[in-house]
Amino acid sequence: MRHALALLAPLLGLGLGLSLSRLAVGATDCKSLGPAEPLTFTPAARARWLAPRVRAPGLLDSLYGTVHRFLSVVQLNPFPSVGRGRTRGRAVAAPKSSAWLFPVELVKALLNELASVKVNEVVRYEAGYVVCAVVAGLYLLLMPTAGLCFCCCRCRRRCGGRVKTEHKALACECAALMVFLLLTTLLLLIGVVCALVTNQRTHEQMGPSVEAVPETLLSLRGLVSDVPQELQAVAQQFSLPQERVSEELDGVGVSIGSAVHTQLRSAVYPLLAAVGSLGQALQVSMHHLQALNATVVELQAGQQDLESALQEQRDRLLQLLQEAGCQGDCAGALSRAHALELGADFSQVPSVDHVLHRLKGVPEANFSSMVQEENSTFNALPTLAAMQTSSVVQELKKAVAQQPEGLRTLAEGFPGSEAASRWAQALQEVEESSRPYLQEVQRYETYRWIVGCVLCSVVLLVALCNLLGLNLGIWGLSAREDPSQPEAKGEAGAHFLMAGVGLSFLFAAPLILLVFATFLVGGNVQTLVCQSWESGELFEFADTPGNLPPSMNPSHLLGLRKNISIHQAYRQCKEGAALWTVLQLNDSYNLEEHLDISQYTNKLWQELQSLKVDTQSLDLLSSAARRDLEALQSSGLQRVHYPDFLVQIQRPVVKTSTEQLAQELEGLAQAQGNSVLGQQLQEEAHGLRNLHQEKVVPQQSLVAKLNLSVRALESSAPNLQLETSDVLANVTYLKGELPAWATRILRNVSECFLAREMGYFSQYVAWVREEVTQHIATCQPLSGALDNSRVILCDMVADPWNAFWFCLAWCTFFLIPSIIFAVKTSKYFRPIRKRLSSTSSEETQLFHIPRVTSLKL
Repeated sequence: MRHALALLAPLLGLGLGLSLSRLAVGATDCKSLGPAEPLTFTPAARARWLAPRVRAPGLLDSLYGTVHRFLSVVQLNPFPSVGRGRTRGRAVAAPKSSAWLFPVELVKALLNELASVKVNEVVRYEAGYVVCAVVAGLYLLLMPTAGLCFCCCRCRRRCGGRVKTEHKALACECAALMVFLLLTTLLLLIGVVCALVTNQRTHEQMGPSVEAVPETLLSLRGLVSDVPQELQAVAQQFSLPQERVSEELDGVGVSIGSAVHTQLRSAVYPLLAAVGSLGQALQVSMHHLQALNATVVELQAGQQDLESALQEQRDRLLQLLQEAGCQGDCAGALSRAHALELGADFSQVPSVDHVLHRLKGVPEANFSSMVQEENSTFNALPTLAAMQTSSVVQELKKAVAQQPEGLRTLAEGFPGSEAASRWAQALQEVEESSRPYLQEVQRYETYRWIVGCVLCSVVLLVALCNLLGLNLGIWGLSAREDPSQPEAKGEAGAHFLMAGVGLSFLFAAPLILLVFATFLVGGNVQTLVCQSWESGELFEFADTPGNLPPSMNPSHLLGLRKNISIHQAYRQCKEGAALWTVLQLNDSYNLEEHLDISQYTNKLWQELQSLKVDTQSLDLLSSAARRDLEALQSSGLQRVHYPDFLVQIQRPVVKTSTEQLAQELEGLAQAQGNSVLGQQLQEEAHGLRNLHQEKVVPQQSLVAKLNLSVRALESSAPNLQLETSDVLANVTYLKGELPAWATRILRNVSECFLAREMGYFSQYVAWVREEVTQHIATCQPLSGALDNSRVILCDMVADPWNAFWFCLAWCTFFLIPSIIFAVKTSKYFRPIRKRLSSTSSEETQLFHIPRVTSLKL
């Protein structure tokens, strides 16, 4: 019974499964195919991109900032611009006075007509530098003069001598001078170290910076001329998505068949499982029905034999138990002997012969083999679809192998021949004209570096003389109180200090000349070029008509469009603008028209519409299996009255228990005084036991068997007919709907497949758009070259250059206090010839330093 229920359990949810599958088949998604895999394209742009130059942050950045602030104080005038002025950090309205316009006229005169430059305008604009020049001139005049006077005084022994007399404040004066000299020397050391570092940094940066100029110009020369060849290389890479689509077309039949299989299996698999389960349930029901019929026949035959045997046994027992000599509970045994008769009458159960007659030969089909065969046919649907779509796939491959018209003319339509020649010629002229100047720059930089190293070495030598003189002088002072120690150490210290003073006077003029020369060049580069370049004022100045001579017109040299200024072109190029939006090409260029492949994809879609998959080979139910199910449906198995069987099954085979009666008779036989009666009762008890084993027990076994079959049929028969009708209806419905479902799934899968394949073409179009606008036909290398030029000129060269003269000027001007303190201090290091006599121990031992001779604990 339980086995029959288990077989019928899948059938209970068949209707619900089919209803859900009908709702799901119409709408499919594209997850089974998945998105298009990423394609790897080869970059077609040549190496025009220069790595962006950035100065790495370092310890000298604070020094560079200090120099910038100093130069902003030196140059207070705004950058030359028309119609407005600018004061340090904020824009103001230009007054009507011509005082604000002279910088523009000055620069225009310098660039266009050098002979018309007025000196007073230059002096007014460069007022800060003029002040610095005056200071440098005074230094250049006074320092050699002071050195010459000091030399004459030293020759006449009037300057830098020795202390004549001792006095109370002598030690304090000497200590103060030594401290000031030491501080001045430390400042000199810091300045000269910074000067050496920045001098070397400038020299190291100058060579690569000069070499970067022709490298940058050479990289920009092919900015326009190389575009057609690179566009042709880009168009050729359309073969990558073509090859990938062609490869996937080889498996499109299998993919479509797999998609159809995946979408339909939710309906086909449950139905085939239901058919298989129904076939097994049919076999089980037939087995129980046949067993029921055979068992009833056996029970009826055994019932007749048992009835006669019980009658004979009852008659004999009644005769013995009614005798007068019977002792014991003969009355109770007599009442149970009267009950020796049949309990169940199986001749009263209904007949099932008419059901068996209608089910004769069932099952005709092997449901298990049939379901397995149908499953194999359904699982072979991908292979079947591949065979059916092979001819359409070949036509699709031919359509894919063609190239869209826009891509074929991608390179031919680029209008850059005239602009390319003009661009390349301008850059070549700039490169050729700049090479002699660059060579001169490198040569003069070498001279500057050598002179800088020499002068820094002189300043370093002055600092070392000061330090050595201080050390020897302090040593001499500490040994002065001991008469046995000579005073040569202090004298030597004074000589070293005087040597440092002599070097300071001797090299003061070269130092100030180098400082002012580098300051004049580097300061103007920073204030006129770097600051205006960074703020954009330099571009505005170049954009103003008349500021530059025609030969230096950047818009003409670069071939910019008439409605775009240099500053606008720079900003657009920095944002990644295309060449045709900035340069003045022969004609406009519409990249999107060349990348339009809608006609190409429409043709592919039309070819995909001819794909078809035939599902007629899937029967779901064979003719023999259908006859079996129809026979079961009309058999009337559910109309058999099974409760009549259960009424007889629930009754005992014999109304009284033969075993208990036999046991009771054995007890009565022992209790009888009449041995003959006791022997007869013993024989009857033995006969009852034999009757129970030979007749009653077989009947009870048959009743148990009948009970099993009846219970199984009673529980399964009502639902079996209903499920048989449902399976037959569902098979008929699904068989009729499969072609329509397969067609809808095929259409949806075709759309998903086309979307996937269009993903490859979309990747190519997106890559072409990015490659053309950001790498091939982009003017971003131009803005990058300008940015690199600013970094090279300002950050790499101008900053360490300006830091060098700033540190060297620091050292140069600190030579003045160094000279003063060295001359003053040297007097105290020489021997004192005349001492002040006094009885006071404090006066006679003014410089006495007590010494520790022993330590007593």
